Amino acid sequence: MRTAVIGLGSMGLRHLQNVKTLGLPLAGVCDSRPEALAKAGDLGASPELRFADPAAMLKAVKPECVIVATTAPGHGPLTSLAAAGGAKAVLCEKPLATSLAECDAMISACRASGTRLAVNHQMRYMEQYTKVKELIDADEIGALASVTVVAGNFGLAMNGSHYFEMFRWLTGEKPATVSAWLSKDRVPNPRGPQFDDGAGEIRVENPSGRRLYMEMGSDQGHGVRVIYAGRHGVLVADELGGRIEVLGRLAEHRALPTTRYGMPSATREVRVAPADALAPSRSVLEALISGREIPTGEDGRSAVAVVAAAYRSHENGHAAVAVSDEAASLERRFTFA
Repeated sequence: MRTAVIGLGSMGLRHLQNVKTLGLPLAGVCDSRPEALAKAGDLGASPELRFADPAAMLKAVKPECVIVATTAPGHGPLTSLAAAGGAKAVLCEKPLATSLAECDAMISACRASGTRLAVNHQMRYMEQYTKVKELIDADEIGALASVTVVAGNFGLAMNGSHYFEMFRWLTGEKPATVSAWLSKDRVPNPRGPQFDDGAGEIRVENPSGRRLYMEMGSDQGHGVRVIYAGRHGVLVADELGGRIEVLGRLAEHRALPTTRYGMPSATREVRVAPADALAPSRSVLEALISGREIPTGEDGRSAVAVVAAAYRSHENGHAAVAVSDEAASLERRFTFA
């Protein structure tokens, strides 16, 4: 499938590398910055395949697959443009868009043209999550009750959206309510002063009562740890280090009440591949072009809806708000990257 890449920042260059690794014919690359196009040249994009204008590129080369790897404000217009231009598949970076209305427009445009739309939420392809799911399904910790993420200031939309999608995928339920306490301090966004992406504390609950907690304050600056707590055990994942600590009650104590939290436990460590953006993104692209299951545009919209709900909660005294009650923020345009 002839593939084009729009946006040649660090993530776009990774996508270009994946196109090359998968042996897909490169239809074109696009970025307004000459230095970014030069870097694409180092990865094999010949001069005639380099464009500064996305509309001109799409019209000239008519790619079958388009990867949209710009910052978030470009996702909606470029995805819709690619769909209108006849692309059979679009892989869009996350967060899907800067408003829920724009998410809906992207999804509608792709549906109308018969374009398969995937969002680059790669969690289901990463061993640090597939292994966790395997351990939970094998009853290592009992029924999952909560997931707690403690991380540096990695952005509510930029990286928080990954965890909202992970929680949805892991539990099989869309988040129902969100409470949020966003940090007052604003640390300059590394992608530019025009962008702002909230930090702080988030609580998400799904219809069955399982919870996701995120602690990613503006005063936190190191690492990512995720704790999965179940009926009789916990998993502690060091995502950047590639380790999962498994702690669970001994079998003979598992039926005891949850108040007996101090019972003896068996402890072991499972090694997994450290967090990596390249290989899982390649898995999303491969699934997209081969017709297999993908993180869909609707999945990406669900994550943006949780972000929007978090802002509503923070602005309304931190009360829990329903994710589905989105009328007030449907048209609201956020400034995340």
